[in-house]
Amino acid sequence: MRQGKVEVSPERMYEIVRRPVITEKATTVSEHNQVVFRVPLEASKPEIRAAVEGLFKVKVDAVNTLRQQGKKKMWKRRPGRRSDYKKAIVTLAEGHSIDVTTGV
Repeated sequence: MRQGKVEVSPERMYEIVRRPVITEKATTVSEHNQVVFRVPLEASKPEIRAAVEGLFKVKVDAVNTLRQQGKKKMWKRRPGRRSDYKKAIVTLAEGHSIDVTTGV
């Protein structure tokens, strides 16, 4: 069920797409025409779709998101906690691609 297009300002686009995730798993899913980005916790799927389409001039087929809970770590013998974050796995339409090694 697709809703209407969401309008996102250029400033908000740069806030939504924080950075690409470059890991072994993210590289593996790139073979299936998918790109992984770090996004704010409050970003919605329609906003992420509009931001990626606007910034990279590509057609997005689907957006899947997941919330990652921050890990508990020790810091100078004191317990600490990393902050929570959200990842967006963006599936691009056939024939479109994003080179994450170059800047926007």
